[in-house]
Amino acid sequence: MAAPPEKAGLPGSNTLPTRSSTLNSSTTAGGYASDEDAVPDAAPSDTVGLLLERLQAWKHACGYLENYVTATEKMQKEHSKEYSKVLKSLSSPLKEGHHFDQALGGIAGLFENLRSNTQALANSHLETGKSLDGQVLPILQRLHKEIKSKHSEINSGAGKVAKAVNAAKNSSQSRIELLGQHTAAYDSTGGKVDSHNDPYVLHRGIQHYLHKQILEENNSRQDLISVQKNFQTFEAHIVQTIQQAFQQFLQFVGGRADHEKAMYSDIVSNAQHIAPDFEWTKFQHRSGSMLIDPNAPKREISHITYPNQEHAATKPLIAGTLERKSRATGVLTGYKTGFYAVTPAKFLHQFADEDDFRKDPVPELSLYLPDCTVGAVSDTKFNVKGKDASKGKVGSKFQMSHEIAFKAHTASDAQQWRDIIASCATGTNEMPDSAAASPISPTDSMKGPNPLQTQGLPAGEAAPGSAGPVGQTSGTVETPVTPAKS
Repeated sequence: MAAPPEKAGLPGSNTLPTRSSTLNSSTTAGGYASDEDAVPDAAPSDTVGLLLERLQAWKHACGYLENYVTATEKMQKEHSKEYSKVLKSLSSPLKEGHHFDQALGGIAGLFENLRSNTQALANSHLETGKSLDGQVLPILQRLHKEIKSKHSEINSGAGKVAKAVNAAKNSSQSRIELLGQHTAAYDSTGGKVDSHNDPYVLHRGIQHYLHKQILEENNSRQDLISVQKNFQTFEAHIVQTIQQAFQQFLQFVGGRADHEKAMYSDIVSNAQHIAPDFEWTKFQHRSGSMLIDPNAPKREISHITYPNQEHAATKPLIAGTLERKSRATGVLTGYKTGFYAVTPAKFLHQFADEDDFRKDPVPELSLYLPDCTVGAVSDTKFNVKGKDASKGKVGSKFQMSHEIAFKAHTASDAQQWRDIIASCATGTNEMPDSAAASPISPTDSMKGPNPLQTQGLPAGEAAPGSAGPVGQTSGTVETPVTPAKS
């Protein structure tokens, strides 16, 4: 509550000090009220608190930048570790590396370039991290300390003055309230008051405390104006220091990025300068003796030699085409041509043809001639009786003997085939020239008559065991004939 204006000419009147920078508005710059308010609501402590809060904001901003630089420094160290892992992916030495020429300008040189540049990248990130930690971060840390010192300085300087202003305002306010109480009592009692509560005395006391309050306010105001001016300069220093820190940051981080780009460019350049035929030309020079000569003639089987190629056991006693009578009935009866060979191992082998190259020449039929008997020649025909040995020893035991009728191209060919086969066979059966009989083994005469043989005989001829033509002998063994050369 404002005190009533003092009347001129009253005893004890004094002139109070005036507030600076009064305005006609209700508030003035710096949060002060106009001159009409004896105890304004705004206080210097509000301004001090605002400035201290602003310093707190700058301190936090500086802390965030410190964290950023620290995190970047850690990232650089982690990148260094990752590049070290990348380096380990390049095997040293290269597996089968002898295939690459060890001179510069080739694949081996490219890998050496990769290793050296990757190692340089790892070192670059490590050095960048150390530079950030040792040169950029200290700039921000020093700034952080300066902001904290400025905060303490304002709090201990302008802050104390603001507290003194608040104390003076409280004293003035309490006297003004006391005057209000006793002026009301004066009016209600008809002017009857105590001497020490006389409104006149109270009014003069208020003048004293207001004088002291305004002096404190003006002193605080001057201090805050000085603080505000210094604050502007200090904030400019903060911004400039941050700019300096980031210039250093760019120097290290940006320089490392440029260095990294240059190293990758060197790797690419090294790879692109490898001549397409460099490695192959060098490889041909080193390993020419093991490579195929394109000018050399192709290999032919007729020119190939191998051990035992000319061994006597590899040469047939006779070989060629014969016709074999089918054992089927009906329309399938008749003779079928095949390729046959009698070997020194005393086998008669049957093949589909004479071609050794189209497919593996596995015998379709193999007769072991010492276990066979052969009949006499009739014109171009003769018979051989025996078991198929192509199934092996176990399989042949369960095979039944078959009588096979052959037909040669000419009678002389038939006689030659028969003589060579007979020289290897156990038994022979001589027949008259007019008919061909089934062969009889040496033991057949001891077993009694055989069943009638009807297959493989020309029409009208007697089967073995029947009343055959005169002159037929059974179980006679011919003296082996010297094998004919084919």
